[in-house]
Amino acid sequence: MNQRVSTERIEHWIGGASVASGEAELRFGEVTNPATGEVIRQVALGGAKDVATAVAAARAALPGWRATPPMKRARVMMKYRELLETNREALVQLITQEHGKTLDDARGEVTRGIEVVEFAIGIPHLLKGEIAPQVGTGVDTYSIHQPVGVCAGITPFNFPAMVPLWMFPMAVACGNTFVLKPSEKVPSAALLLVRLAREAGLPDGVLNVVNGDKAAVDALLTHPDVNAVSFVGSTPIAQYIYSTASAHGKRVQALGGAKNHGVVMPDADLDFTVDALIGAAYGSAGERCMAISVAVAVGDVADQLVARLAQAAKALPVGDGTDPVAQMGPLITRVHCDKVKGFVDAGVDEGAKLVVDGRGLKVAQRDDGFFIGPCLFDNVTPDMSIYRNEIFGPVLSVVRVNTLEEAIALINRNPYANGTAVFTTSGGAARRFEDEIEVGMVGVNVPIPVPVSYFSFGGWRNSLFGDQHIYGPESVRFYTRSKVVTRRWSEGRPANATSSLVMPTLGQ
Repeated sequence: MNQRVSTERIEHWIGGASVASGEAELRFGEVTNPATGEVIRQVALGGAKDVATAVAAARAALPGWRATPPMKRARVMMKYRELLETNREALVQLITQEHGKTLDDARGEVTRGIEVVEFAIGIPHLLKGEIAPQVGTGVDTYSIHQPVGVCAGITPFNFPAMVPLWMFPMAVACGNTFVLKPSEKVPSAALLLVRLAREAGLPDGVLNVVNGDKAAVDALLTHPDVNAVSFVGSTPIAQYIYSTASAHGKRVQALGGAKNHGVVMPDADLDFTVDALIGAAYGSAGERCMAISVAVAVGDVADQLVARLAQAAKALPVGDGTDPVAQMGPLITRVHCDKVKGFVDAGVDEGAKLVVDGRGLKVAQRDDGFFIGPCLFDNVTPDMSIYRNEIFGPVLSVVRVNTLEEAIALINRNPYANGTAVFTTSGGAARRFEDEIEVGMVGVNVPIPVPVSYFSFGGWRNSLFGDQHIYGPESVRFYTRSKVVTRRWSEGRPANATSSLVMPTLGQ
């Protein structure tokens, strides 16, 4: 049971200030510390009226911000980066308090978010178009990139700071205004991010936050003044976001779930591979869309791999994220913790071998926390529920195959295609894997191949709905529209030119 209910309330951030909900029926959600089970805050749950207010503020701020030179926008991003660095530990504390991940893991999250801000600082160069002079006599053609307008971002609970930083810095650097709807489970980091953006010089109304649940999401997806929507979350919700927003004429990028495989070849360095898989499977309690949840053991490596994984998983210290000894924290809610335990139950019932069972884990002085220890299954087959579903918890399944060809075919049949990795010392095997695998992000001896900020993040198949990946060069294309101008001045018109109804041609 929850130990107490906090009276601290988190409101919305609209037009550069904290704003109470304007809904006729006031609703609030509970923000819980997953390590203790304690309700530490309440958060306003906005709806259509609050979204309309935020979109109106963003719409009003758009003309002035759109007209701001890209270099000035870049300078705001420079200052913003400095403020993020200065307030790094405050962000880390909020992330661990509301999400539960360890402090070191939260520090890594903030760093990866800041990297995107660093990329956004280069926006004057990134927005440059192309020019082709003299495509015809006295005629030049050039392209320009202009902002799409008011953008919305809907972000998940598992990265309270990083995923918002994957979205709005690029959007506003491109000249758009933005309405952020963070997860109502972890709202505090997002509020600090936008306050720091205002301190960095972002004009009021350019960046707004509406806290809420499905009511706020639906209002953003259907509002006529929202031009683009970015989303990260589960595949069913990503499908819903994409179909609903695109049906209302919006540009959409909706990143969904994952079932990431790590292929272990017989020649792999097992010491290195086991360390990598333990971190990739159990880091952040498995609540990562890039977590490795399936280890594909090729050939005779399986027995030794499972034995070493079991030894390492049993030794993994689990506890409150603020405990410097802990390497894995709790799950986000009691409901989700019970759901993960239910998947483990199902795996046992379906005949998989449960080598390490974390269901009975007890953490000292944290009896009400949402903990489950590392779980490891062997002899998992593709028909089992623990293989077919994205568990989003500390559960690693080992699937045995005979050849690399079988491993590649297994992964390419999976409906998810977010990330994957191969562990090998063979350049030939790695090259074949890179070439034949049908997955958006690939690691070679890199278990979580999240691209650096100057590339782009995104999967294939049911892991992405839309045409553009998030952050990096593709985010510039997503948050801008290209315009091509063909220009000729009257003094450059040929002397013998006459009116014609013939289709105009150039290049002559």
